[in-house]
Amino acid sequence: MAKPAKSAAIAELAEKFRTSNAAVLTEYRGLTVKQLTQLRTSLRGNATYAVVKNTLTDLAAKEAGVTAFEGQFVGPTAIAFVDGDPVEAAKGLRDFAKANPLLVIKGGVLDGRALDADGIKKLADLESREVLLAKLAGAMNTSLSRAVYLFAAPLSQAVRTVDALRAKVESEGPVAAAPAAPADAPADAPADDVAPSGDADA
Repeated sequence: MAKPAKSAAIAELAEKFRTSNAAVLTEYRGLTVKQLTQLRTSLRGNATYAVVKNTLTDLAAKEAGVTAFEGQFVGPTAIAFVDGDPVEAAKGLRDFAKANPLLVIKGGVLDGRALDADGIKKLADLESREVLLAKLAGAMNTSLSRAVYLFAAPLSQAVRTVDALRAKVESEGPVAAAPAAPADAPADAPADDVAPSGDADA
């Protein structure tokens, strides 16, 4: 491969490492073209499965700052560059490897963190993003229902209290008014109790 072509290939692979959600390194020794096509089809929508050259891919990984695959670029190598759900991609690779033992999962990188082969299998055992979102939505719906009940409960209690008071007032009848004072009753002390003004002898 000419130098400009090599540089372009390295740059393209480095960009894939940078922009992918995850990458899984595999060895496909002994797999047929038909089997590789089946694997690509099963990963479609979540990952791109690319057969790569070890030396160029090693350089590209280093250029992208990916150190998870150091020393692992040996043998016929292919990488699943994950653009969709990493869990679904890991499930696809795991299931294919079960049916086709010649596919060897070496390891991967997820959000900059290195994963060994067991880590990829554990990732595959997780629930998919869609399932987790569905569970989250269900939990939020339950929480909202509880919140509505809690907010509504004091209001309904207040309404019941007001209704009870209204019923009590209606059963007891109107409140009796205080008796009015007689019209001819003196407002103050009797007049003869008041000392006359002026000279007492007058």
